[in-house]
Amino acid sequence: MARIKDVAKLAGVSTSTVSLVLNNKGYVSAATRAKVEAAVQELHYVPSEVGRNLSLNRTNLIGVIIPDVAHPFFAALLHEIEIALYDYGYKTMICSTGEKKNAELAFLDMLRRHTMDGLIIGAHALHIENYQHIELPVIAFDRYLCDEIPIIRADHHQGGQLAANALLKRHPHHVVQITGAPTVHTTAHEHEDIFAQVIKQASVPLDTIIMPANAFRPEDFAKAAREVFERYPDVDAISGTDLGAICALREASRRGRRCPDDLSIVAYDGTYLTRLGPQSLTAVVQPIPALGRRAAEAIVRRIRHEELPSLQPLPMGFQQGGTCCLY
Repeated sequence: MARIKDVAKLAGVSTSTVSLVLNNKGYVSAATRAKVEAAVQELHYVPSEVGRNLSLNRTNLIGVIIPDVAHPFFAALLHEIEIALYDYGYKTMICSTGEKKNAELAFLDMLRRHTMDGLIIGAHALHIENYQHIELPVIAFDRYLCDEIPIIRADHHQGGQLAANALLKRHPHHVVQITGAPTVHTTAHEHEDIFAQVIKQASVPLDTIIMPANAFRPEDFAKAAREVFERYPDVDAISGTDLGAICALREASRRGRRCPDDLSIVAYDGTYLTRLGPQSLTAVVQPIPALGRRAAEAIVRRIRHEELPSLQPLPMGFQQGGTCCLY
C-alpha cells in the first residue's frame, strides 16, 4: 500500500506539498499540483482519513449521550439520529450513561479535546453546571442545560393534554400517573404536569407513583406497576411511558382486572412496544423520526457555525385501536 512518502518521492516534492494538494489548502502551483495528482493516480494512493481529519481539525464524529441504549424510546431515537448523521457524512459515538459514573463528563472532555466534533446530550446524570458558558457544539434533547444550548423536543404540553383527555373520555373515578423523578432536569416533565392539571380540573382524584432517577429497566417499571395496585386498589385509569403502561397492563391481568372494561391505560411515547400485543395500546406518540432528523440537523449546523432551523416543539401523534394520526 502506497504511503504519502511514496507519492512525494515519485512527484519530486515534499510530503507537506502532497498534503497541501490532498487537502486543497495553501498555494501550490498548477504544475506541481499536476505532478502530485499524477503520482497519486499512478500509485493508487488512498489518503488516511484520520490524518486528513486531524489536519483539518475535525473528526467527522458526533457523540450521542442517552440514559439507556436498551430503552425502547432511546433506542428508536438513536436509530433515527444515526441514520440522519450518516447522511450528513458523520459517524456516531454512543454513550449510554446507565450505571456508569462520570460517563457523560468523559464525553464532554472528549469534545473539549476535539476527539469529536459535536455532542447531542439526552442523558440526565451530570450536574448542569458543567455546561455553563460552554462554547462548543452541543445540542440538548429533552433536557435544559443552559440558555445558550438549544433543546430538541416534542410538544409535551400537547402530549399531556392528549393523554389526560383520552382517559377522561372513559369517565374514570381514580387516576394514577407513573412519573419520572422530579430531580431530573428534563422538559418531558411538562407532559406530566399538564396531565395532572387537566385531570384535577375535571375533579377526578389523582395519585402519583414516582420512578427513581435513571430507572429505565423493565424491572423498574414492573415494580412501579405493582406499587400502583398495592397502594391504590380502586384505580381505574393509569398513565405512564410505554414500559410503565405495558407493565401496568400485565400486572392488571395478573390481578384479574379487565382492560378496557374496568381499567383504562394510556401510554406515552408510542414506540413499537405499544403495537406488539394482540391489541395495540392507546398511546400518545412522540414523532421520533422527526426528532432524530432535527437533532442531527441542529448539531451539524452548530458545528458548521450555520444558523439553526426553527426549534419549536414538534407536534405529537395519537394512537388508538392500531391507528396513528398526527394532531
